[in-house]
Amino acid sequence: MFSLDELEEALGQVHAVFPGTHQYAWPLLAERIGAEVWVKHENQTPTGAFKVRGGLIHLARLAREGRASGGIISATRGNHGQSLAFAGRRVGLPATIVVPEGNSVEKNAAMRALGARLIEHGVDFDAARQHAMKLAAEDGLYFAPSFHPDLVVGVATWAYELFRAAPPLDALYVPIGLGSGICGAIRTRDLLGLETQIIGVQSAHAPAYARSLEAGHPVEIASANTKADGLAVRIPDAAALEIMRKGVARIVTVSDDEVAEAVRIYWTDTHNLAEGAGAAALAALLQEKASVAGKRIGVALSGGNIDLAVFRDWVTNGNLVPQPA
Repeated sequence: MFSLDELEEALGQVHAVFPGTHQYAWPLLAERIGAEVWVKHENQTPTGAFKVRGGLIHLARLAREGRASGGIISATRGNHGQSLAFAGRRVGLPATIVVPEGNSVEKNAAMRALGARLIEHGVDFDAARQHAMKLAAEDGLYFAPSFHPDLVVGVATWAYELFRAAPPLDALYVPIGLGSGICGAIRTRDLLGLETQIIGVQSAHAPAYARSLEAGHPVEIASANTKADGLAVRIPDAAALEIMRKGVARIVTVSDDEVAEAVRIYWTDTHNLAEGAGAAALAALLQEKASVAGKRIGVALSGGNIDLAVFRDWVTNGNLVPQPA
């Protein structure tokens, strides 16, 4: 894991590209929860999600060390791919991104707009990841994983910004995809000597890490059928699991209906749009609000990249009035 000096260096690299993101204690959320709620707005990054922080660190290293001269390839449901395409364009590394069939239309469009070559393959993220690894071997591309030390220290900068700017937090709720966000938050908490509980959040429809913690070893699940696509992971990373095992207070699972309600609440209480994974931490806090009364709580709004069609059909039950031109 990274040191405080390495975290500071990563923060400098990130801030050379964009000036971090804000954190606010929203009054309406405080009234609703009965606690002081600090939201870390990773929906404000240049790609609309926290992942870009890790991509900037990882691809800068690859370019500096000449380890991916033929380009990189990876798999994603969207935010990791946007991160790599954004960072690759900055350092001159072409990016090929494999997404599962039926992936987010708007995230696909965003990756293409950032210069990525997009390939659709497989029924879910894990199938797309296996195909990307196969293509890396066949085409001589560097496979950029979704969990890597560079990614962890890069995305940890959001937690570092939050911990430095907000008053001491009793707990911080963090969504879990493959695990870079929560692992970075755990390490940052420990480096700063804070007592903040780190609480992981997974979809109840894709609880690979929750089941793995219970079992004491990585557990692959049969499906990850959640509308919160950033949480749709079937196969946990063993290294990420070990970090969580040592540093997470617990993992809370939330249903798609609870996530949809959290997206609606973000809009009504803060007028910010959250994607499914981005709203999951708030969904978990709402589920546990009876136990946090009077405390100071942080939640990671990890991204805002939700398709209009998904927002209309899932979150507003088709009642969204404005229609696309």
